[in-house]
Amino acid sequence: MASQSSECSSLGEKAAIMATYPLHNDMSCLDIPLRSNNYPETHAFQEELDGWHGYVEWENYPEKKKLAQEILARYTFAEEPEFQLAPLPDQNPILEGIRWKQYHAALGPALEKMPKESWETVIEEKAEDMIHVLDFPYNGEPPRDRLVATAITRNEDHFVRNHGGIPRIKEDDWFLDIGGMVNKPTRLTMKDLKNEDLFPRQSNVVSLQCSGTRRIEQIREYPGDGDELINAPWGEGAIGTARWTGVSLKKVIKHCGGLKEGAKHLEFIGVDTYFKKGQVYNYAVSVPWRKVKIHEVLLAWEMNGKPLPKIHGYPLRAVVYGFIGARSCKWLARINVIAEPSSAPVQKKEYLYFTPQIGKHNSTYSGGFSIQDMPVSSAIMSPVDKAVIIHDGKIKMRGWAYSGGGHWPERVEVSGDGGGVWYETPYDKLSTKYYHAWRLWEIDLPVDAEGWLELCVRCWDNSLNTQPTFVRSAWNWDLHVTSSCHRIKVFSVNRSRPATAARLKVMEERKVDFLPLTKPLPFDLESDAEYEAEMERRAGRDPEE
Repeated sequence: MASQSSECSSLGEKAAIMATYPLHNDMSCLDIPLRSNNYPETHAFQEELDGWHGYVEWENYPEKKKLAQEILARYTFAEEPEFQLAPLPDQNPILEGIRWKQYHAALGPALEKMPKESWETVIEEKAEDMIHVLDFPYNGEPPRDRLVATAITRNEDHFVRNHGGIPRIKEDDWFLDIGGMVNKPTRLTMKDLKNEDLFPRQSNVVSLQCSGTRRIEQIREYPGDGDELINAPWGEGAIGTARWTGVSLKKVIKHCGGLKEGAKHLEFIGVDTYFKKGQVYNYAVSVPWRKVKIHEVLLAWEMNGKPLPKIHGYPLRAVVYGFIGARSCKWLARINVIAEPSSAPVQKKEYLYFTPQIGKHNSTYSGGFSIQDMPVSSAIMSPVDKAVIIHDGKIKMRGWAYSGGGHWPERVEVSGDGGGVWYETPYDKLSTKYYHAWRLWEIDLPVDAEGWLELCVRCWDNSLNTQPTFVRSAWNWDLHVTSSCHRIKVFSVNRSRPATAARLKVMEERKVDFLPLTKPLPFDLESDAEYEAEMERRAGRDPEE
């Protein structure tokens, strides 16, 4: 069979493709979507360029997009997993993303292996003990304690929020096209971008944060939209800080002769394949020119002094300071200068913030505002929720605090009683200030009380912004931006209290573990003589008359 054109431009080509496409007799059911021999050797949806493995171009070929839509419409894919109204699976990866794998498989050989190859990249580049929130497209965060061990996050530990497969692109074959409303449309290679005679190098410490950080808190109390891609049940680790190196996008635009009149936004197009409501796209988002012209958008090829890992966008990605991570497009292929924000679904139909009365019954794309700057937020990373803490009157707490949009944390406060009394973390226990990065914090919280306590944290930034008190105040239908005070419950055991110290000593002598908390003690809590003596001191159980 002859190889088919990637543009699918004629009806004859379209008919040939449909005739050879391996649909089952039952057109409504996708029986074995991931079977390796499920597709013919030739297929219309081929990789766009040599050296750009995993890149299928959709935006330049409307007929190809239309055909892909028709193919997807002939299958019934797996349902979204239910993890909001039911317990999360006790496994790692937590969620698999079966339907997203099926979408890729349904479009043929160029994409069907992306889930497997992407997972291989995860194993190669990320820490062994990452919390794999979603298998495919890969979403992962590091263990809580290690995230706040250093102010600069190790590449291996930096969270990942991908929207598609991880391509494998050779730097020597890669190029970047800048077009649209620029005076001089230009193609640049990596050699061009790294030429300091053309572009001065820029390096900044910047935190990136997923707008879904701490989503699990909203899910547990007030479930919301499941989303086609899956609104992943992120914990507190969907944030990371790195020193990014590259060139300012403003310098690149200047090299392209500047902007034409009316140009107000810059659209980034990545090579990963994205799906929305039965249609196929390349991942695309945009940022306003006002962000670019103050040098707060970097085209980065280096992360913490090393080449970008594949999983983080090699060979080139955008880093948008202070915005939600979704705007920092990975595997960058094109930049289009446009008059209005991108109409691509990730920009237009997702990452929207609704009022609390909006939901499945009345939500519209136009009814929510687009999330850009990240609000002030913070999290307790140690101790963890439901921890049992044996202490001597102080509980050590550690965590992070962040504010986007060029703001920075000025003060972090913690409470041991759910928010009644607040203690300021010592200034010398806050990490270095940056305009666009988090600060790590630590405090020894005075605690006298025993039993279950609610610890919480809040941050104040340099503009006196702080956090909503409760999750209910931050809840929104799409479950984005859990910016409320982070709360955890811990069981306090104060060893400085004599009765507690005595009980702990008995347990140690009898080699009885305190954990698990719910396991009953194997010995009587007091002797008969101790009971009688104590009851006499308490004047017995009943009144005299």
